[in-house]
Amino acid sequence: MYHSVGPFDEDMGDPISSVASVKIGRVLVVEEDLGSRRAILSYLVDRQCSPMGCGVADVLRHLRSQSFGLITLNMRLGAVDGVDMLRQIRTLSDVPVILYADGPQADGDRIIGLELGADDVLSGPLNPDMLLARARAVLRRQELGRDVIACLRGGYAFRGWELCNATRELKAPDGADVSLTKREYALLVALLASPGRTLSRLHLMRATRTQEDVYDRSIDVQILRLRRRLESHPSGRGLIRTERGVGYALDAQVETLF
Repeated sequence: MYHSVGPFDEDMGDPISSVASVKIGRVLVVEEDLGSRRAILSYLVDRQCSPMGCGVADVLRHLRSQSFGLITLNMRLGAVDGVDMLRQIRTLSDVPVILYADGPQADGDRIIGLELGADDVLSGPLNPDMLLARARAVLRRQELGRDVIACLRGGYAFRGWELCNATRELKAPDGADVSLTKREYALLVALLASPGRTLSRLHLMRATRTQEDVYDRSIDVQILRLRRRLESHPSGRGLIRTERGVGYALDAQVETLF
């Protein structure tokens, strides 16, 4: 059983004042079942986290008015599907999101969750220790990614495209700006750093700070999303080549910018 404490929750009275400040930051726990929500909040407070709980109806309101370092989101929220909620979250924020199902989950649901921007997807009976470990891993990868990007200068030019490392801006040959998520940017940089070379999924997982024990198809989903970004312009078609059973390669000459 979880130790019973009183973290801040709209349904749980006054906020706790003795929660230690930790690197994991403020966590928004989105769970419709009040008992499950209380258990997760209590567990996180016991581990020196600073959680806040709410139901699905209040998620967007909290995102507009407060800052969070992480969101945990149940995929089964009753009247509102968790995937739909994730889609709405991504219209407002790129805060890391961990989806969990607290029960069996089809591979298709996991793929959809990752494609829509979830940072990790858990299935099976909810294990709070695993949830916290995955949360820390997601935030650790995010921090490492920020450190790497901060050290980068210059950029790359390829087939009329230009990528600026300092600003993470990608410009198409016609001058149009193409937005990239952090993972898409890291994936493109990995491909640009080794043009013409086929990179394995494991190599790309490491380059994008994806956990190596995460569902392997997550890299394929990220490639698919990056391809769609590039192929929205004619010159982006065929840039990323698939080597069946091996990995992916960038099919273009690349010039390094300084």
